[in-house]
Amino acid sequence: MMRRTERTNPAPDVESDLGPLPETLRRNQPLVPADSVAGRALVTVIAILTFLAALAAGAAELVASASAEWRSSISREITIQVKPNAQRDIEADVAAAVAVAGADPQVDSVSVYSKEEAERLLAPWLGTGLELVELPVPRLVVVRLKSDTTPDLTAMKQQLAEQVPTASLDDHRTWIARLSTMASTLVIIALAIVGLVLTAAALAIAFATRAAVASSREILEVLHFVGADDRFIAREFQVRFLGLGLKGGAIGCLAAILLIACLGFLAGYWRASPGGDQIEALFGAFDIGWRGYGAVVVVAAIVATTTALVSRFTVHRHLRGLG
Repeated sequence: MMRRTERTNPAPDVESDLGPLPETLRRNQPLVPADSVAGRALVTVIAILTFLAALAAGAAELVASASAEWRSSISREITIQVKPNAQRDIEADVAAAVAVAGADPQVDSVSVYSKEEAERLLAPWLGTGLELVELPVPRLVVVRLKSDTTPDLTAMKQQLAEQVPTASLDDHRTWIARLSTMASTLVIIALAIVGLVLTAAALAIAFATRAAVASSREILEVLHFVGADDRFIAREFQVRFLGLGLKGGAIGCLAAILLIACLGFLAGYWRASPGGDQIEALFGAFDIGWRGYGAVVVVAAIVATTTALVSRFTVHRHLRGLG
């Protein structure tokens, strides 16, 4: 008895019957197009926003480190000002002030500004070529304190008041407080700028994700029909936008690092000029250090993570609306 052989007909070639399928429905094609005009535009926007946020973070670190150097330098230095008096010998008063300061065990070194050096300090405000003979220019005694001690200047002030009545001691506490307030304000402003830029990036990503979901509405309906759940669809969008965020964040981060490095090189090149001296006095060597560069990289990582999380949240919310 012969067995009847059953022949199975091959599945119909849908692509040959209906023409070429859309790109997103072909086998092994991602749900979200890997390369598109909208994707490239989003990468550009993310790169620009990352660049601005990274610069703000680098500026915050630069101001914070420069402020710490200023405060460390100023807090270890005090100034004794000896005012001229017609009834007293100013040179004897200066010598007495030096003796009082030098006898204090907290003092590391004492230096005296000559009359000519004190007059040169007034040149930026009064100009050069002026005769300051008639002006009562005080003499300055700069006292450098030891770095391993917490200064207590009560005894020194009392001795100066007794031995040199025309002398006054300035520990720069007022300037340190003002400097700290100014630096803290600048750091807060820079961090606020970083927050605003990250918020703008999140909004741009949300709008781009909504546009991508809306353009794939029919495909999403088909996926739901064949059993794909929302987590699968959201994961596809999240992976795609994470790649866009990493690409844009890396471009913006690299651009910010190159700009900061170039500014540091230019600051070092101009250091010999008067303008360079002022820049170095304000910002040090214009180097944000490893901590600053680390902050720039962290900003780029935050932008990429924000891109992935915002896209996933937006897709979930849109799919719930469809359901």
